[in-house]
Amino acid sequence: MYLKDFEIRWSDIDANRHLANSAYINFMSHTRISYLMELGFDHKTMAIHEIGPVAFYEHMYYFKEAFIGKPIKVTLEIMGMSEDCKFFEFHHNFYNHKGENIAHCEMMGAWIDLKTRKLTGLTNELLTAFSDVEKADGFRVLTKEDSRKFARLPKNL
Repeated sequence: MYLKDFEIRWSDIDANRHLANSAYINFMSHTRISYLMELGFDHKTMAIHEIGPVAFYEHMYYFKEAFIGKPIKVTLEIMGMSEDCKFFEFHHNFYNHKGENIAHCEMMGAWIDLKTRKLTGLTNELLTAFSDVEKADGFRVLTKEDSRKFARLPKNL
């Protein structure tokens, strides 16, 4: 399990003076990018391969409030991945300074080719780095169908 520490800043709170839902999303995104960078997926490498990670959905569950001046921890666990690593599912948990689980998120994403703007698998070099990561209990191999389980179509005005 990957773990990242955060300080809740003034800009992270909302009108109710607790951690804003947008801050949860930002902390998760920062955690994912930090994790990917440690795997060798830094901006330079992704630019060379002309790829980037995209999110399909992030389902949040909130249990307790978090407040400014109190540190939080965000975890990342790999719960699923397709054989070509095109699709991935990450789970995040948020913990307050007492170690209490205050929120949970289930996120699914994929890799996009930045030239064609279409989903893509990884090159052999990147595939090895990404597929060799530690997987969480309950890990499963994903298929294209898994990426559509919450499928929604856009609606025109």
